[in-house]
This record gives sequence, C-alpha cells and structure tokens, in this order.
Amino acid sequence: MTRVLPVLALLWPALAIADHELDNRDIGNGRVLYKEHCASCHGVRLEGQPNWQEPGKDGILPAPPHDETGHTWHHDNRLLFDYTKLGGQALMEAMGITGFKSGMQGLGDVMSDDEIWDVLAYIRSSWPDRIRKIQATRNPEHGQ
Repeated sequence: MTRVLPVLALLWPALAIADHELDNRDIGNGRVLYKEHCASCHGVRLEGQPNWQEPGKDGILPAPPHDETGHTWHHDNRLLFDYTKLGGQALMEAMGITGFKSGMQGLGDVMSDDEIWDVLAYIRSSWPDRIRKIQATRNPEHGQ
C-alpha cells in the first residue's frame, strides 16, 4: 500500500490535465469564429446545405449540418479537429483514402489550434445531452 500512494501522487497531476479537448473552451469565441469561417457553408444555425447526403454534379457532397441532424457527432474529437485544420481532401489523402472528394477547405492557416477547438466546442454545445454523451464515447481518452 505504501508503494501505491507515491505512484498515485505522481499520476494525479497527469490525470488532472488529461482533460477532454472540448471542455473548458471559449464557447463565445467559438460562436464568433464559426459565424466568420463556417456559417457560409454549414449554415448560421448549423443546419448545413440542402441535400447534403447527395453528391453534386462535381461529385462533392454539400456541407453537412453540424447540429444533431448531421453526422458530426458520429466522429471523435481528433478526427473533427484534423478535418477542420487540414481540410477533408488533405486528411483523407493523409489517411491513405483515395477517390474521396471533399469541399471542406483546411482552416489551419486562418485559425489557431485553440480557435479550432473553440469552434468544435461551440458546435458540441448546440447538441442535446443525449447526443453529447454518445459523441463522448467516441473519444478513446475517456475510456468509455
């Protein structure tokens, strides 16, 4: 028992800082940044573009909704972050997925990492509790 306590004491700070990426973010800043960089495609109310599940004539899917009716919450935080930072096409290519066309441009040149996390936290804040809980299970750092 005496050996366990020092180990727990050493691990405690690491456990305390192993916070969820979307917790303790600036939701107000995320809302402003969303309106500035995302709403023109994904909608002011996060509603997405019409027929977002059907590719256009160019083979690219319209921008999906980020509210609970879309599929954003089906993905883990890291994928959402990377997709936003790098852009859809670049991320898919980096993952070795070819033939996928994405209209999502990377925002890593116009927003900092913290700003991207703020936007994602704002999007998450719009989801009902039930959806937030489901999405949280997709994040391995929570062990859920």
